[in-house]
Amino acid sequence: MAKGEEIVKYVTQKVVQYIDTPSDRRKRERELRRRKNEPWTTRWFGMIPMSVSMLFGRGKKAPPAGKARRGQ
Repeated sequence: MAKGEEIVKYVTQKVVQYIDTPSDRRKRERELRRRKNEPWTTRWFGMIPMSVSMLFGRGKKAPPAGKARRGQ
């Protein structure tokens, strides 16, 4: 039964810690965690999703290489 008491104590500490922190601080920390993590597609599949999106033109359109613009 000691394990159960330890779990209850741990959960109680975490809940009290959460309640004691101001909401604006929690929001800032949550936003920082989200910015820090890379997108899950990159984490799981590497550069393949980006290259596929570039292949099918979902990204920015770049002028074709080697062709000069007219009027310059």
